[in-house]
Amino acid sequence: MELLFLALFCLHLLKTEALVSHWCYRSQKCEQPQCEAPDEWHKINTDCKGDRQSPVNIVTRNVVYDKSLKPLTFEGYDVRSSAPWDMDNNGHTGKVALDTSPKVGGGGLGRKYKAVEFHLHWGVPSEPLKIPGSEHSIDGEKYPMELHIVHIREDALDVTQAKKTPDGLAVLAFFIKADEENKNYETLLSELKNIKYKGDSTKVDALPLSSLLPPEEDLGRYYRYQGSLTSPDCYQGVIWTVFEKPVELSKLQLSQFAALHFDGKNSTPMMENFRPAQPLNGRKVLWSGASLALPTAQLLLLALALTCTLSSL
Repeated sequence: MELLFLALFCLHLLKTEALVSHWCYRSQKCEQPQCEAPDEWHKINTDCKGDRQSPVNIVTRNVVYDKSLKPLTFEGYDVRSSAPWDMDNNGHTGKVALDTSPKVGGGGLGRKYKAVEFHLHWGVPSEPLKIPGSEHSIDGEKYPMELHIVHIREDALDVTQAKKTPDGLAVLAFFIKADEENKNYETLLSELKNIKYKGDSTKVDALPLSSLLPPEEDLGRYYRYQGSLTSPDCYQGVIWTVFEKPVELSKLQLSQFAALHFDGKNSTPMMENFRPAQPLNGRKVLWSGASLALPTAQLLLLALALTCTLSSL
């Protein structure tokens, strides 16, 4: 009898430990009081208390202009994959797995990186302006949502192998603001109802990745810094590129993310799934400062105007 009691007690401890070791966002604490919120993630992964953590608040007066940060080169971003994308609710966000064919290089990266997945972070979908949820912020100001496209080194087989190196990952971050309707997102948004609960997955028609981003000519201005993943294991080998130009979605489109839940039926709606800003700890945030090139037609008009002005002198 005593041995049985001891076995049951040990089983209880194991279950409790499993619950405690689960990481979560602050918005989940009411439903799962034993889960570890962002300020406790270091109890699960010590790297989460490292000195190169993400996200950060970018203070524009402190950024350092770096002339080597030229526009990035995007390979395969304008190609639609023949195979559908896998889209799932992993209990923390809605994630889309890619076939690793799109690549990004240049822009001071030092090597090419291949895209493996993208996901989003947001605040309260029904109140995108009052309770925004971007992870990064500019001068303390946050956007309603943030898109992350995760890339691994071109020579790595998968994320696990990439993490064995100090520069294994490169993440492109795009702010999303509440503005005009973006029809390019309709394919993805229409599938959110099929991944309502943790573990749900669906197939979605692939899109050219470029269709989800601002036009390429608007991608010359960005911030760059060395950081980490923004969720456990908080791996500190991520090269971050945070673009100035945001993606636009309508308020109605943003509100569709309210369909998702952190867990099963009747669980907490998935909201405020972002990590608070982390200290820079002496890191420099670099800025590309690239000026936008004028379209050819505008250049011709400018040249014509200059010619007319000079001829009248």
